[in-house]
Amino acid sequence: MVVSCKKMNTKNAIAHVRQNPDGSWAAPQSLHDHIKGTASRAAAFASPFSSDHWAEALGLFHDAGKATTAWQAYLGSKSGYDESAHLERATTRVEHSTPGALLAEKLHGSLIGRVLAYCVAGHHTGLPDFIGSPSSLSVRLHNSSLDGISDELLGEVSSWKPSGPPWKFDASNLDFSLWIRMLFSCLVDADFLDTEAYMRDEAGDTRGDFLELPALLSRFDGYMQSVLDKVRDFADSPVNVARRQVLSDCRLAAEHEPGFFSLTVPTGGGKTLSSMAFALKHGVRYKKRRVIYVIPYTSIIEQNADVFRDALGSEQIVEHHSSLDEADFTEKGRLAAENWDASVIVTTTVQFFESLFSSRSSRCRKLHNIANSVVILDEAQLLPVEFLSPILETMRLLVEHYSVTFVFCTATQPAFEAREGFLGLPVGSVREIITDVPALYRALRRVTVDTRTLPTVTDWASIAREVSEQKQALCVVSDRKSCRELYRLLPEGSYHLSALMCPQHRSDLIGEIREKLRAGDTIRVVSTQLIEAGVDIDFPVVYRALAGLDSIAQAAGRCNREGRLGGGKELGRVVVFSPPRPAPAGILRKGTETAKRLLVNKAGDPLDHESFNQYFSELYWKANSLDTKGVRKLLIPDGTSLGIQFRSAAEAFRIIDDRLQRTILVPYGEGERLIGELKGFGPERRLLRSLQRYSVNIYLDQFNKLLSRGSIEEIYPGIFALVCGVEYDVGIGLLVDELPSDPTSYMTFV
Repeated sequence: MVVSCKKMNTKNAIAHVRQNPDGSWAAPQSLHDHIKGTASRAAAFASPFSSDHWAEALGLFHDAGKATTAWQAYLGSKSGYDESAHLERATTRVEHSTPGALLAEKLHGSLIGRVLAYCVAGHHTGLPDFIGSPSSLSVRLHNSSLDGISDELLGEVSSWKPSGPPWKFDASNLDFSLWIRMLFSCLVDADFLDTEAYMRDEAGDTRGDFLELPALLSRFDGYMQSVLDKVRDFADSPVNVARRQVLSDCRLAAEHEPGFFSLTVPTGGGKTLSSMAFALKHGVRYKKRRVIYVIPYTSIIEQNADVFRDALGSEQIVEHHSSLDEADFTEKGRLAAENWDASVIVTTTVQFFESLFSSRSSRCRKLHNIANSVVILDEAQLLPVEFLSPILETMRLLVEHYSVTFVFCTATQPAFEAREGFLGLPVGSVREIITDVPALYRALRRVTVDTRTLPTVTDWASIAREVSEQKQALCVVSDRKSCRELYRLLPEGSYHLSALMCPQHRSDLIGEIREKLRAGDTIRVVSTQLIEAGVDIDFPVVYRALAGLDSIAQAAGRCNREGRLGGGKELGRVVVFSPPRPAPAGILRKGTETAKRLLVNKAGDPLDHESFNQYFSELYWKANSLDTKGVRKLLIPDGTSLGIQFRSAAEAFRIIDDRLQRTILVPYGEGERLIGELKGFGPERRLLRSLQRYSVNIYLDQFNKLLSRGSIEEIYPGIFALVCGVEYDVGIGLLVDELPSDPTSYMTFV
């Protein structure tokens, strides 16, 4: 698009306009004020990684294309103001981002200017690929023009001079592209916040109202003392002695220099609170800004977040784990997205790593707030093998250049350090927090593992009979279909848990299960693997369908968790069996086969901590690739052009491919009322956070099936909800492949 228009003074040009509640128009925000405000905020955000000067330039250049009569006319094209005009999503838009990118290259050349151009061109639509499509940076720069850029604006931006060459970071690996994404994060967050400060000045009052780490550490220490006081009568039990030792080791290790740490603690050893003790003390000692707690499953994130709320205060914890808060369909939706500006963030593995490799402005917005943080990776063994190479390299760069400390927190420690045939983290870089891991495992051994039936495939009916003979038993399987099949074979009153239930539903059922266990009632549960990672639940007997060794160990962590069987003198029983449905082809099947070989051949305790180094080393060696989609190659600059394929890399890096999944809202409990509020008021930040607990992720074919039969409807652009409450079953959750027994009883709620 070649735009030729009259020049306009930036102090007279308008960046944004808003309506007052009474319908009148507020005084507009001048373009001059907006670019200066954005530049100042961006510079502050980039200072932790010594790039404040570069981020300031991005703020100055980013909206240069608004200083034209064409864009100013577009801004006021609908009823005096179009709130989506600067989002560049409408088909009739006047593109304003590329002129600023072109200006950066004209003033500073195709190397220094290109660093700025990627960020400026993508500050609304996302970081572009350099080549390959009509939306690529090279094509956009070729078709753009500087016509209409005012002399006054040229004077403002031309005064910026680079403080040094852009290759402070190595352009031969992921270093350079990560730096650009970090700069991009500073720009888009600054742009969002400066816009928000004008558009909704009351929103600023709710931001940044969080205690800093020293105050949180004081709160946490007080809470932990109260916890220790409550268990004083059981202080000498083996479990409590071990937990106190873990806590002590974490506090001592917090004094060590920042970098990589492993926290190897058997399930039930108190690693959730102890890891937070390390993070807070280490953060205070080395002046870190925040703690980011990364959890693999949304099914347990609420549980851990609740633990931290009890310790630190409910207002101090920000959860970020749903696609709903990614809504950027309107300005209102964009402003509701999180930027991780709290001192304690609880998020998911998917959210954390997909954001690190994203090109979208809404997802990249938070990245600069990862710098100078302590990041705890709970259940670190679940990092996706198919992306392990770019993940580990990026983590190394975050430690080296962005002052991040990582903690690998798990009972089944993966083998992440480099060795022959595996380019992992530097040898010796991962320091263990626990002073005596073997002794800790011996102290916390609470189960025996029965693998005698492994060579023979066991049908569901046989497993159902065995489980039904137990007064209290848990059976864990590896997929939703198997879970429902087995559940239907169990006695009435049994429980089912899977990700086809919304988080609030699962939490309610887990609460009921705990009550029955405490009361000694008969209770039988069948669950997918969502129950394995951190769910605080304690059965005397656990059955586990054959899976990876780490999954089996996690299932074992739900057995005799507190070590109280027979007054602490008996061991729980874990039965591993070969299910009738094998694991899917690929890394899951390779993990299952590797585990089977180790379990059948290993003498003694098959879940001894030393087994996991052997298991993961073999698994990573068997993997076809540790960068299946070629993400690393896409993000390494191509020669002197600094050509980087940001968008293609983001599309390739999908831990959960959301192109194959959709999120829908369900009317379980308070969900019905909240869905009504969403219809009436749109995606407010508070509302989106609440609705996370009433959402279910389903595959695209299932989504289309529900859509075709009229079961769901779009209640807000891009957000779908279940129309009929009857299609959400209180026993098994969302009915996708089956219909209610009495479809004539359908009653709509939206």
